[in-house]
Amino acid sequence: MNKQVLVSIIALSFAPSAFAQDKPKPFTMEGELGFISTTGNTETTSINAGITAHQELEMWSNDYLIEGLYKEETVEGEDGEDVEFTSAQKFFASAQGNYKLDNPDNRLFGFASYEDDRLSNFNYQATLALGWNQKVLQNEKHTLEYSIGPGYSFVETQAGEEQDSVIVRASTAYTWLISDTSKFTQTLSTEVGSENTKSRAESALTAVITGNLSMRLSFKMDHNSDVAANRDNLDTETAVSLVYNFF
Repeated sequence: MNKQVLVSIIALSFAPSAFAQDKPKPFTMEGELGFISTTGNTETTSINAGITAHQELEMWSNDYLIEGLYKEETVEGEDGEDVEFTSAQKFFASAQGNYKLDNPDNRLFGFASYEDDRLSNFNYQATLALGWNQKVLQNEKHTLEYSIGPGYSFVETQAGEEQDSVIVRASTAYTWLISDTSKFTQTLSTEVGSENTKSRAESALTAVITGNLSMRLSFKMDHNSDVAANRDNLDTETAVSLVYNFF
């Protein structure tokens, strides 16, 4: 990671007004885009993009996520000719609706997700889950909530083998408003099934550059407990991206 980029993000994090709000907005949406190109002995092109949205209604609190990653590399083969290949091609989408009970911090949730990672062990992974969601912390600086409940996963490996199973899904989401222009977020989820345990985690530091434009440093981890012998259990992604706040 370029040290100058990291120092710039940290400096922006403590600069003196964009994340602080008197009250939550009914709908927020932000788009993220990162691009890296390298040349030399190895030529690479890497693009990551995503859209995150949150909807706060009288009886519902809803979250939506769409993200993708594409990476292409060019290397010199044994015969001296350039060889191009795709080293990453991933799409993930999820939605969670939280129905508020008499105490609005207590909710019932429904969750759905779909993942297509063509270079992983799986052709696709999809999840449906229902259960309990609770906001356990909310003040001017910090928010923390968790969800837990049963569900079902629909999975097909690259070999065409179906591994559908009943699961238990648990997740947490934490936000720390470091200053008026910076925030730290941490999400973690795990889906425990008889065939496989799938876990995802993301740590991100976001700092406002100007107006609705921010810079984000993020680190993501995807882990599957049961993969083929020639596949890694853990995939990681470190990215510096620009983020635009639409609403």
